[in-house]
Amino acid sequence: MLQPLVIGLGRSGAGLHLKALSKTASSPEGPRFTGPPIACDPRPEAGRDLRGVTVVLSIAEASRLVPPSSAVVHVCTPPLSRIPVLTELAERGFRRFLVEKPLAADRTELDAIVRLRRQYGLDLAVVSHWRHSELTRRLCRLVQERTFGALVSVSVAQHKPRFLRSLTTEGHPTAFDVEIPHSLGVVLDLAGPAELLDAHWSDMHCSDGENGNSIVRPRMGGARLILAHSSGVRTTITSRLTSPVQQRSITLRFEHGCATGHYPLSEKDDHAHLVVAGAGRRHHIFRDDALTVFMRRTYEDFHDGRRADFSSHHEATRLLCEAKDHCRAAEGPSAGDGHAR
Repeated sequence: MLQPLVIGLGRSGAGLHLKALSKTASSPEGPRFTGPPIACDPRPEAGRDLRGVTVVLSIAEASRLVPPSSAVVHVCTPPLSRIPVLTELAERGFRRFLVEKPLAADRTELDAIVRLRRQYGLDLAVVSHWRHSELTRRLCRLVQERTFGALVSVSVAQHKPRFLRSLTTEGHPTAFDVEIPHSLGVVLDLAGPAELLDAHWSDMHCSDGENGNSIVRPRMGGARLILAHSSGVRTTITSRLTSPVQQRSITLRFEHGCATGHYPLSEKDDHAHLVVAGAGRRHHIFRDDALTVFMRRTYEDFHDGRRADFSSHHEATRLLCEAKDHCRAAEGPSAGDGHAR
């Protein structure tokens, strides 16, 4: 049996991965791991309120509790601090990894991960639960069966207010790293390989409520990328992190109709919507706990020796890195990286 080891107890580690593991453990299909999970975070207060989890402060201590041969390591650290963590874990003999999105923040880190994977024979899966969701499955079926003719275009809207985390944490350097990685793999599955046509990011502007001082968080206001797929489909993904409301929607336009899907907004409710318009209009609402499904299938693959599809995650990350490079080039060499002005 496999043993979960969660590295990092921030939003993704404590709020998503451990909860999904708990749901998987109680699933009728049965878990592919033994518990309780081991978690690692150097902050003494990080695991204070967790129940049913053994928390340690260092990877060295975790490696004494979890044999690398049976471990699945959930790497839930921010992308900017990922290489040292992966390197230490690989050097200590860990080989199975479930890495939070995005896989890497830039080309240098992506190349470093590729080298680590080859050097140590790592089996690297990346969190990509939207690709495994029931909504995505239904959308793929519409495309494959050509229910409304050929797919013409895809548009994705991923908006939410993210002021507090953007202003108080440094883990995600741009708006491309927050929401867009969820949908990028989906559109590549739906429409096939793609190349970047255009990309744009914007700064986050707000004010200090007490003094009225202007605060700017560079590159964290929003992001947009446009892709041209080899199939002829064009995709536009837009994410605004200064939106007053939250939205996770995807619209597929076909020759003779369209389909709009709404992914669940958070772990607080796991229902999705699909509105299909062709000869008539149908609105479907259904449960779609994609993260739990993804977690169970990933553990099944690890347990049965099926290696993760790394190439698709590499391709999605390559496009993200290319989008950021495009935006940096547009800014020019004088653009600064300060977090407040």
